Amino acid sequence: MIIKRSEMMTETKEQMRGGDGVITITHLEKPADMINGRLLADITIPPQASIGEHEHVGETEYYIITAGKGVVVDNGVAMDVAAGEVVKTPDGSTHSIRNTGDSDLKMIAVIVTYGK
Repeated sequence: MIIKRSEMMTETKEQMRGGDGVITITHLEKPADMINGRLLADITIPPQASIGEHEHVGETEYYIITAGKGVVVDNGVAMDVAAGEVVKTPDGSTHSIRNTGDSDLKMIAVIVTYGK
């Protein structure tokens, strides 16, 4: 099966999870159609924008950084991230991400759920 870009839903979120700015999310798969997951998305974070701190319960989230750079706060510890790196937030952990660069931070976000 091929999912055409023209069939994907794109949305914008202001102050996502208490963060700053406007984030663009393109759902690569409809959440309702996912098996053992609830998110597969292409996310763009403009310079100085962020996704606020949040916890994952009963799931693991992966950020696959494809362009740009930023800072991830992983369970209270700030770490630099850049294109080519993967951020893993397992069950019971918290994270946030901020674009600290001069260009868009782009990533693929995947949330894998347990027992769905």
